[in-house]
Amino acid sequence: MNMERVLKEKFGFDEFRPGQKEVVESLMSGRHTLAMLPTGSGKSLCYQLPAYLVNKTVIIVSPLLSLMQDQADQLKMSGEKSVLTLNSFLTLNQKRKAFDRLHSYRFIFLSPEMLSIDGVIKSLKSIEIGLFVIDEAHCISQWGYDFRPDYLNLGEVRRELNNPLTLALTATATDEVRRDIVVKLNIGQAEEMVSSVDRENIAIIIERMFSYDEKLARVLELVRKFNGSGIIYFSSKKVAESVAGFLQDNGIDSVNYYHGGMEQEQRMLIQQQFISGQLKIICATSAFGMGVNKSDVRYVIHFHIPSTMEAYLQEIGRAGRDRKQSVAVLLYSEGDEGLPLHLMEQQLPTDSQIDGVCSFLNESQKNLANLTPSEKEQLSLSFSLNEIQLRFFTQFIMGNNQDQVAEMKEYCQKRKTSNQEKLHKFLHWIYAQECRRSGILDYFGEKHREANPICCDICGMDAEKMADVWPEVKVDPANSFSTWKKELAYILLKKENGNEK
Repeated sequence: MNMERVLKEKFGFDEFRPGQKEVVESLMSGRHTLAMLPTGSGKSLCYQLPAYLVNKTVIIVSPLLSLMQDQADQLKMSGEKSVLTLNSFLTLNQKRKAFDRLHSYRFIFLSPEMLSIDGVIKSLKSIEIGLFVIDEAHCISQWGYDFRPDYLNLGEVRRELNNPLTLALTATATDEVRRDIVVKLNIGQAEEMVSSVDRENIAIIIERMFSYDEKLARVLELVRKFNGSGIIYFSSKKVAESVAGFLQDNGIDSVNYYHGGMEQEQRMLIQQQFISGQLKIICATSAFGMGVNKSDVRYVIHFHIPSTMEAYLQEIGRAGRDRKQSVAVLLYSEGDEGLPLHLMEQQLPTDSQIDGVCSFLNESQKNLANLTPSEKEQLSLSFSLNEIQLRFFTQFIMGNNQDQVAEMKEYCQKRKTSNQEKLHKFLHWIYAQECRRSGILDYFGEKHREANPICCDICGMDAEKMADVWPEVKVDPANSFSTWKKELAYILLKKENGNEK
């Protein structure tokens, strides 16, 4: 089947975006492929189109339930009915029915945690897998900015599934991270498709602030000045809520907040309102953005600094997906690095937590994997473990845990040192008096490109000048409201029907 014809018939596009065709051609030639394509470049098409060419099941491993649900919903809304999302929200009866007809699905989305269940692997081995996809593949690398221990099992999962053709997708990965992905997945001489991380249509601006109140005032000034939709990123749920309230109190009506601590239905509602244009501004943590299918975000503002260059590029990459001029503004105050340092410390257990958990399990002669939910909750309370730290122990403690204490401590120290170095490099980029875009390219080992007329604050651009180059933004409120109501009704009806099964 002709690729261009499928592109038109199934997706409505006349031509591929940069990098997409090369990835599909590599896969259709039977080569394992690692693709680094910028945020917003249409990475999902790289596995969706081959599914229609090979006519076999595609397995997609995704790190976030919200991300996989959003991708699955978009497929269904485009008319694809053979889509399954395997997650913890399914009832036992729903899971049983899904596994009984597993062979009938074209797309199966699941988390790496689901792949640690023996019954899931056994069921997947019974079907013919055309493509095994790892979305956000940097999560598999211990040197990636968003490392997930559960991803480490994927190399073994591939082996158990008879080493299917594999596609690893990411938007931001250094040479070191890409090498680690290939090794961990055991995909040998994988074909690498590496696009530039440079988003030419996004002006990059950093502004120095000297107080929290100055940041507040500047955010209000910017959202009044900027056209179109925008995302304001925070590292604190509480501050995201507070700033959204501040903007509302100052006459900005179409604004709300979004973070991982909210109920799922509320997050879905806010996401759909933003996509449809009912909300223009979202005050969000990093939980917002992945898979959000909105092409006309004109600006991204960082109220707090991200912890790495990779995370920063992921987040600003949500602007300008329609390739029109957009802007990213980072508001930095001296001392802002304290928050990401604190958050990084919470990602891994301390030496005392490692000693305590291992001693407890050794003395009680219990296996962490076999603890009941109430026992795990008690363990977390006893040693002040958060969910991420508990997952760390679940992944790393095997057999006699006392033998692994030194190994775990060494591993955690290496990870913490690596995280601190990434933050230090990001801060150096903020302070450096050189072209922002050149600094980003240097970080990823890319060659410098032609001068960009609308580049960054170092090259003479500022937020006030954006009004002269801004694309006109038009939204039909009536049409948007109708679309939003239909999409939300579809999602909630599906959820309601699912609970009745």
